[in-house]
Amino acid sequence: MTKLADIERTLTVMNDSETTLQDVKNTIAQFTAERDWQQFHSAKNVAVALVSEAAELMAHFRWSEQDHDAEVLGDAQSLREIRFEVADVLLLLAEFANVTGIDMALAVQEKMAINAERYSVEKSRGTARKYDRL
Repeated sequence: MTKLADIERTLTVMNDSETTLQDVKNTIAQFTAERDWQQFHSAKNVAVALVSEAAELMAHFRWSEQDHDAEVLGDAQSLREIRFEVADVLLLLAEFANVTGIDMALAVQEKMAINAERYSVEKSRGTARKYDRL
């Protein structure tokens, strides 16, 4: 059995409906602290790492034809790798919030209020236009 399989077997089961943003922030904070990595985690460094991981997520869809997401996601190995990239992006986003002191839920609430104003249902339904072009 691989080391990764051993780790996966011992993990506490977490899911979206029971895990809070604070849980995610605490998970990455503990991981970082145990390794004494705070010294490397400036806002800039974490932002660069976040973008790098987002690019790795995008790479799974590079050269795929439009509307063929299901084909990429239907491959078990690709889906597993994509799940890990999603986790990396979320963990680094949580670490960025930790480093900068940003309350993620409050930021989401504030941004969604702005988005609701910019993208009223009446003007934006069924179109991908940016708010300043509606």
